[in-house]
Amino acid sequence: MAGGKGESPRQKMIGMMYLVLTALLAMNVSKDILKAFVTVNDNLERTNSNFNKNTESVMKAFSEAKASNPSAIPFYEKSVESLKITKELFDHIEKVKHYVIDETEQNGTKDTTRLRFTDKKDNYDQPTHLLIGDDERNPMDGPNTAKELRGKFNSAHDKLMAIIDGMQKDSKTKLLPNDYEALKAKIGTLKIKDPDETEDGIPITWEIFNFYHLPLAGVITNLSQMQSDIKNIEAELVGQMAGASGKIAIKFNALSAAVVAPSSYIQSGQEYTADVFLAASSTDFKDENMQVLLGDGAYDSITKQYKFTTGEGTKLELVNGRGKVKFSGAGEGDQTYKGAIKFKKPTGEYEFYPFSGEYKVAKAAATVSADQMNVFYCGVDNPVSVSAAGIAPKDLSVSASGGGANYSPTGAGKYNFKFTTPGECTINVTAKTPQGSKSQGSYKFRVKALPKPELKIGGKFSPNELAKKDLFATGALVAGANGFDFKANYVTQSYTIYGKVKGKLVVAEGNGPNLNSDGMNIMKNADPGTRILIDARVKGPDGRVNSASCGIKVNK
Repeated sequence: MAGGKGESPRQKMIGMMYLVLTALLAMNVSKDILKAFVTVNDNLERTNSNFNKNTESVMKAFSEAKASNPSAIPFYEKSVESLKITKELFDHIEKVKHYVIDETEQNGTKDTTRLRFTDKKDNYDQPTHLLIGDDERNPMDGPNTAKELRGKFNSAHDKLMAIIDGMQKDSKTKLLPNDYEALKAKIGTLKIKDPDETEDGIPITWEIFNFYHLPLAGVITNLSQMQSDIKNIEAELVGQMAGASGKIAIKFNALSAAVVAPSSYIQSGQEYTADVFLAASSTDFKDENMQVLLGDGAYDSITKQYKFTTGEGTKLELVNGRGKVKFSGAGEGDQTYKGAIKFKKPTGEYEFYPFSGEYKVAKAAATVSADQMNVFYCGVDNPVSVSAAGIAPKDLSVSASGGGANYSPTGAGKYNFKFTTPGECTINVTAKTPQGSKSQGSYKFRVKALPKPELKIGGKFSPNELAKKDLFATGALVAGANGFDFKANYVTQSYTIYGKVKGKLVVAEGNGPNLNSDGMNIMKNADPGTRILIDARVKGPDGRVNSASCGIKVNK
């Protein structure tokens, strides 16, 4: 196959390589080369399996998240639609792999579902004949051919691009510009391009470059690598979609318990009632993206615009993402006000959210407030302040029921509450007066379990990706509650880490937060472009043990 007249330089080179490989075979070296192909292929298939598990985990969490975040629903549906396309392409390549192995092996009694079990790993001719045909410059078309596979890749590319382009035309699914460009570039890698190479002035096609005159082991490994690329794109698609639903939605990182009562003033002997609920805001709300405006007007629920009766409304001061209403307390009686919140969405569009309120100017009743976030949590200290107008703190007493409440005074009008059970807690305030003890009201609060812990690596909670230098500096798996304002001590009890080092899957298991040598090896030497998967067990201050997991893409 070498030295013939009229042969192209590529054919001459292949002929020479064939002679070299024949010589290597005589030296019993080619078996090691083929074994290396098998090892690489096995690693790729394991990586694909890990990618698949990670994507399934993200989609499960995504599905659960849309239940509480309606804005995530259209993004989730687009993710499902995209996964059908990538799965179809992945499954077709799997079918081609089995077909090539079966036809090359030509032995129906063998298990040919994996390259490792075949006897003809060094066969050059049959894979080329099956995938390209007899004329390398004119690859044949038909089922299970390289040309058909090229069409499948291009079709998947066009379908996925149509999905994300369509998303940009819908306000419910519009991606942020940087996210759209990043996803577009990732999907663009599916578009088949011929190598910028020629032989005797004739371009080399993608089919020839990947499948012509390669041993069966090399062909199957190339196909597995293509599947790995698809899984990588699949993970990027799902990750971007899930992330986008959170970026387009308003991010609330300042939570508090709100008490809303029909009346903030009652006469002695009247019943006090109130609604207690979780209110949320964001410290990212600034004047440039949100304004709280006071003023009479009309709200259009279709256009989500608010038209003020006069002018543009009175702008309120923003403190930690909350507009501060301040009125003079002169006079007595019912007072009302209304207005709208003008919010700029990440897409640049403005929406208005109308509000109204009322208050009474009268003598103040007793006040009970939680000093941190206006919500109680199990397992940690919850500072509470109690006061009543005209009554000294030493003449006030409190009692509490529900949530396994346990409390003690810490100063004048100050208490520290601890809870053991999620649910509701009622705090009763009684004042000592010359006429005897008088109730100052009962206040209901929600008692919540501590939030599930997250791993903080490279200074970030559950990072999707990190540079190698940040991973290199990681010596322990620190856990905490992202965005949680209370002091809470979370301790990592055990961990399992999966990573790919020098093309080999490495697993590290250990106890406690500090990484052992295997864990440090993964963090310091993980291959760029791969993902590190971490699954840890973390104990919170309330005694509960939760799992904390994350998948980190390794960047250079």
